Amino acid sequence: MSNEWIQLRVEGDRINLDEICAVMSMLDSGLMIEDYSDITTDGVYGDLIDESILSADPNRIAVSIFMPAEGNISDYVAFLRERLSYLNIDAAVTLVGHKEENWAHSWKKYYRPISVGRITIVPMWEDYSPKEGEIVVRMDPGMAFGTGTHETTRLVIALMEKHIKKGDRVLDIGCGSGILSICASKLGASFCAAYDIDPVAVRVARENIAASKQDNIICDISDLLESVDLTRGGYDIVLANIVADIIIKLAPNIENYMNPGASFIVSGIICERKQAVEEALSSAGFTIIEEIVENGWCAMLARL
Repeated sequence: MSNEWIQLRVEGDRINLDEICAVMSMLDSGLMIEDYSDITTDGVYGDLIDESILSADPNRIAVSIFMPAEGNISDYVAFLRERLSYLNIDAAVTLVGHKEENWAHSWKKYYRPISVGRITIVPMWEDYSPKEGEIVVRMDPGMAFGTGTHETTRLVIALMEKHIKKGDRVLDIGCGSGILSICASKLGASFCAAYDIDPVAVRVARENIAASKQDNIICDISDLLESVDLTRGGYDIVLANIVADIIIKLAPNIENYMNPGASFIVSGIICERKQAVEEALSSAGFTIIEEIVENGWCAMLARL
C-alpha cells in the first residue's frame, strides 16, 4: 500500500454542503470538512484563533478526501466534476499541492488493461495483442470520467454485454469519455447517441470515438435529455451512469425516448440509495429485471 496520499478538495457554497458530501462519499467515506460558519470569538481571546480562520468566508465550505498517490486521479476528478455538474452545483475541484498539468498525466503510469467479460479496455498508448474472441476498446479518458477502472463503468459494461442485441440503438446520457458508447458499438449496436453536459467530456469522447473508428456514434452537449435527438427514432438501450438523484429525476420522462421493449440501464448508485432508485423506477412503470453490485455500487436493468 502506498505511503503517499493526495488531498482531493471540493470547495463550494455552504448551502450545497450536504450534496457535496454525498457525492464525495461515493469515492471515500473519510471526509474532511472545512466549515467556519459557527466560528465566533465570544468568550475566547481573539489571538487564540488563527487569523485565517477568523477571516474565512462563512458562506463557503470545502470537503476533502485523501487517496493513494498511485490511484487513478483523473477518474476521481472527472467523476466529481461531472456528478456535481449534473446536480447544478458550482464547485471547484482541486488537488492540493499539485498543478493540474502534472496530475492530468501522472496517473497514466498506473492505468493498465482491464477486462470486463469479453471486453478489454486498453490505454490508447499501450501495445496490446488481443486474445481470440476478445473485444478491445482503446481509451484515453483525458479529463473525462471513464477509464473502466471504476465500478460504475464496469457494472454497465457487464449488463450491456449480457443484454445488448445486434442492431440496437443506444442512448448514453452522461457519456464522459465515451467508453460506454464505444463498447456498445463494438457489442453490435447499430447506432449510439452520446451526450454530456460537460464540453470537455464531449471533446474527449469525440476524440476517443474517432480513434476507435466506430462511425455509428454521435456525441454532443446536452443537459440530460434536453438536446437528445429523436429524429431517427427512439432507442432500444438507454444508459445513465450518473448518480441516484439524477436517475430518479430521469425516471418519469425517459420512456418518451425508448422503443417498445427497450432496456434502461442505470448505474452510479451507491447501495444506500438503491431502494430510492428502485422506488422511482417502479413509480414510473418500470420492472427491474436485473441488479448487480460491486464494492458498494449498484447497477440495474429495467424495462417498462
